[in-house]
Parts: sequence; structure tokens; C-alpha cells
Amino acid sequence: MCGRTACTLASDEISRASTYRDRGGHRRRPQWRDGDSDKYRPSYNKSPQSHSPVLLSRKHFDKEAPVDECVLAAMRWGLVPAWFRENDPNKMQYSTSNCRSESLLEKKSYKDPLLKGQRCVILADGFYEWKREKEKQPFFIYFPQCQEAQSSGSKGDTLAQGEEEEKDSEWTGWRLLTIAGLFDSWTPPCGGETLYTYTVITVNASPNLQSIHDRMPAVLDGEEEVRRWLDYGEVRSLDALKLLQSKDTLTFHPVSSFVNNSRNNSPECLQPVELGGKKDSRPSASSKMMMSWLKSATPGKRKAPEEDTKDNNPLRGEKDKHGQPSKDTGPLQKWLLKSETSKKARNS
Repeated sequence: MCGRTACTLASDEISRASTYRDRGGHRRRPQWRDGDSDKYRPSYNKSPQSHSPVLLSRKHFDKEAPVDECVLAAMRWGLVPAWFRENDPNKMQYSTSNCRSESLLEKKSYKDPLLKGQRCVILADGFYEWKREKEKQPFFIYFPQCQEAQSSGSKGDTLAQGEEEEKDSEWTGWRLLTIAGLFDSWTPPCGGETLYTYTVITVNASPNLQSIHDRMPAVLDGEEEVRRWLDYGEVRSLDALKLLQSKDTLTFHPVSSFVNNSRNNSPECLQPVELGGKKDSRPSASSKMMMSWLKSATPGKRKAPEEDTKDNNPLRGEKDKHGQPSKDTGPLQKWLLKSETSKKARNS
């Protein structure tokens, strides 16, 4: 299952971090659906009924748009089916935050949007899962981070006609986790604004995660899988289901039980902790450094992108060719880079 995620990038960073290729191989940067960037709020601890960034075909909103053109939307976690007849979506009597890939065609709530091509990709830094022990131990799970994996483009990429490459078009920050999902649109029977909601599709856990939990989100690994999942014009629903596989491509680290409370939204949710020691064991040096970086730039304190005038923003900056932080490295990536440097120093 998947009941908690983290997504700490600002709205403009989400756009830069989720560039994609269309059918012609052109690289594009998705824009936010009108008004949705204001609905999204970065968070270290997202739970169902909060709004998350979702990537999907623009054609779902604009019938004249090409089906392979993507757009970003802020959708509420927990699918409310279009046929739900109550006026209050909170009156749903069963949980729809997750759906099992094996039963997508068996339950009307999921079968209808699947067959209509209402497929989406949920974007997150990573997700939390709890290992079933005497005391549940939470873990933060995410894509392994490396410079090569994070680069969303190369100098040889072909740009779409009429587009000019921006200086910041190549994202080298935290590689977002791309999770397969379904969405639906619901309008209150009494009238009112349409509500867009989504559900996370889950599969059997990969071998390296089975010791934590027997289920995991259906992760789409790489641009081609993301493109095929979203392109409902080219890839039919039954063929798209073949993309929902357990993938042994994620890594993880243990975190504090502080994240157990969904109201807690601070860097401590992501801080790595040492296992096997006392319950309140002292944090390691790397954990302290990570905590310091995270504290210096919590989502609630981040400036709007247009107000960032300094190059030393701690939420930005992998090392450039001069060995100085560039503007895309987030706090988690800095911690990982520092840990790797420390390991090399110890082994030399």
C-alpha cells in the first residue's frame, strides 16, 4: 500500500523536474493547468485528501490538444468516482487512496476511468512505508540518486519546433518518483466546482522491499514508461496494464516515528535514523548534516521562485565544474552526495 508521500519541490521546480518526450522525440516541459499551481503545497508528509502534483495528457482538459501533450495538475488523493451521488465527497464509505493492479477491471470505481484512458502519473520525492514489527518502523523509499540518472536531457536533444532551450531547461536536482495512477472527475449532484481526484496503483513488493511490506506503488521507471502510460491514444488500456510491474529499482532509509503523525510536516520526517541502537539514539554525523540542510529550507519558508535572488539557496545546487553548488541539488541529494564523499574518504 501507499499511504504517505513527500513532495518538497516548489511548483516551478516540479515543472522543470518532469520534462518529457512526445511521440516525435521532442523534449517538452509541462505547464501547470490554470490555477492548479496555487492549489499545490510542498510537504514532507502528504496523506490522503491532500493535493499532489499529477502529470497527465492535456487532452483530458482540452479536446483539441494532442494526446501526447502533457500538463501538470493538482489533484486530491483518494479517488471519488464520477457516479458518486452524495454532495459531500468525504462521505465515501470505503478507501480509494490505493487500488490493486490485479483488480482494476473488477471494481467499477477503477474500471471506468481505466477504460476511459484516465491514466495519470503521481509525482513525489518518495513515499513512506512501515515495517511490521513490535513497534512499526517507518522507511522513506525513493529512486537512487546520481548525476546521470537525474539529468533530464542532453546537449543533443531535439527541441520541439518553435521552442527555445532555456538556460535552466536541464534538471539535475532530485529525481522525482513517478507512480502510476488513475484519476476521475466528480461534480456534486447539487452543482458546483468539479473535483479531480486520483488513486495510487499498487503491485506486489519487489524483492528488496518485501522485508518492509508486501505491496508497493506501481513505479514507472524511465521516460518511455511514463510516456506510454499517459498516451492513452496510442497505448490501449489492456496494453498499459503490462507496465504495472514490481521493479527492484528503489532504495530506502529508516526515518523517525515522527512521520507517523500526518500533522507533522517538517524536515524531521525525512531525517535518516540509525537502527539497532537505543530508541532515542544519537543521530549520525550525516543525519545531522541532512537535518541542518532540511531545516534551512522547509516548504513553508521557501520563497516564491521569482523572489530567489541568491545562488546559495540550500534547496538548490549540485556541484558544478568549479566544485561549487549549482542550483538544482535539493537537501536530500546533498546528504547523499556528502555520504558518498565520506565513504570514498574512508576507503582511500
